[in-house]
Amino acid sequence: MLTSKQRAALRAMANDMTPIIQIGKSGIGGELIETVDAALEARELIKLTVLDSAPLDARAACEELAQRLGAEPVAVIGRKVTLYRPSKKKKVIELA
Repeated sequence: MLTSKQRAALRAMANDMTPIIQIGKSGIGGELIETVDAALEARELIKLTVLDSAPLDARAACEELAQRLGAEPVAVIGRKVTLYRPSKKKKVIELA
């Protein structure tokens, strides 16, 4: 569980990031879960976009991904979702 200061620091880091994954009309399936899992392991902090054609809204997508991947939701702003999960192999982001 992240504290509000840690969440604010992660939001600041993600501010100028571009989304690397899009959730479209197929929703959240096995392939998307694998892709997001690999991205979280490599980067720890990622930003996603939920397209208009997606079957669920950004908040629901954020909650489902966080639950299924053991990640922490950082922010949901409009259709952008930011997730954080510390890497198991090489931790890059140090939170106070």
